[in-house]
Amino acid sequence: MMNLLQKKPLTHLLSRKKTLQKTLGAYDLILLGIGAIVGIGILVLTGVAAANDAGPSIIFSFMIAALVCGFVAFCYAEIASTLPVSGGVYTYAYVTIGEVVAYLMGWTQLLIYVLSAAAVANGWSAYFRSLLEGFQLHIPERLSAVPQQGGMVNLPAVCIILLMTWVLSKGVQESKKVNNTMVAIKLFVILLFIIVGIFYVQPENWDPFMPFGWKGVLEGTATVFFAFLGFDAVATAAEEVKKPQRDLPIGIIVSLGVCTLLYVIVCLVLTGMVPYHLLNVSDAMAFALHAVGQNVAAGIISAGAIAGITTVIFVYLYATVRVLFSMSRDHLLPKPFSVVHPHSQAPVFSTWIAGFTGAAIAGFVDLRALSNLINIGALLTFMMVALSVIVLRKTHPDLQRGFKAPLVPYLPILTIVCSIFLMTRLALETWLYFCIWMMIGLSIYFIYRMKRQKDLYQEQINMMKKAN
Repeated sequence: MMNLLQKKPLTHLLSRKKTLQKTLGAYDLILLGIGAIVGIGILVLTGVAAANDAGPSIIFSFMIAALVCGFVAFCYAEIASTLPVSGGVYTYAYVTIGEVVAYLMGWTQLLIYVLSAAAVANGWSAYFRSLLEGFQLHIPERLSAVPQQGGMVNLPAVCIILLMTWVLSKGVQESKKVNNTMVAIKLFVILLFIIVGIFYVQPENWDPFMPFGWKGVLEGTATVFFAFLGFDAVATAAEEVKKPQRDLPIGIIVSLGVCTLLYVIVCLVLTGMVPYHLLNVSDAMAFALHAVGQNVAAGIISAGAIAGITTVIFVYLYATVRVLFSMSRDHLLPKPFSVVHPHSQAPVFSTWIAGFTGAAIAGFVDLRALSNLINIGALLTFMMVALSVIVLRKTHPDLQRGFKAPLVPYLPILTIVCSIFLMTRLALETWLYFCIWMMIGLSIYFIYRMKRQKDLYQEQINMMKKAN
């Protein structure tokens, strides 16, 4: 009978033949992390959260969210440098807990990454339409909105996901060049805003600094928490890193630190340029520059925002493909998902399945009711990473670690407690949708495993017949 808590042997995991090309260094991982984190959060959530939740003290909201994510980042850095293979939290759960839990973690990761790619593609579509309107070009409403919002399809969102899918299918070497270029553009845009905007900061706009008190700061934390999701995607690239034990911790921790610093500085400049209550707009940085008469800089910001959001879509699709690849290689998904193209060295089938799925969701599904599924899924995976660090320290204390998280087991336990607390703040509707998703995953798991067991049994019978 199949052992549902069967663990993957650690020695087998670390010694098995790798099938993905090692092309990534610390610099590439930092840019991969920044590409995933800096996007909708800094371009949209900064203004909205300042206006509705915390005012200028939104910087404290970002700091608290960064602190929680920092706890998780230390745990990710340790376990990613210890188990440098594709799959992220799916692989960690397989080694420490067992097969069923690992499958559900992989299933949860797929939910997070695909929904995130689709959600960000919708934001990209809005910026793209705004840019075209600046040139007096208009996309018909029926081709720029999902059916639930009165349209036929959100065509720009579909197109950008399929374009990023095509880039990914060309292989990691080519893909990282595109990602690094777009991240460079994004960082240029953010620095441009800071350099131009700092001369228009009026300190009186920071008074009152905490108009909604600490209650508003904490509510702002819940709002901007989404802005930090994505650094975990770096761990899914572990198998393609040249020196994983050194470079993975650098990529995870440095990317989170850089993004936190950028968020805080942008929020200070933004709320100093314009009174916080006017910032309830989707393009806060461009809006602030228009307000002070810097229209050329505002136009550059809007154009750069498109490139910035594009990198987020790219990284989420990249992470989705790596999870599919790992689950297939472990025989928890059909074999085609782990087949690597001989020329591009990319799992092309997985890439296009992920791309078509993300495009369908972005083009035809209203994501407002499903957006919190990203948060609940991310918090669950954070808990699993923290738990995996504790288990590995106990079961394999002498295992070589490229990085060791401080204060173990206290820091991982604090990570678990913080994650549970934030999960309890989510709506009952979110929990219902998440339970439905997990039940679907369990059903697929048992159906596929039963079929595989039957196929293996038939193979054994055929071998016995040939032997006789």
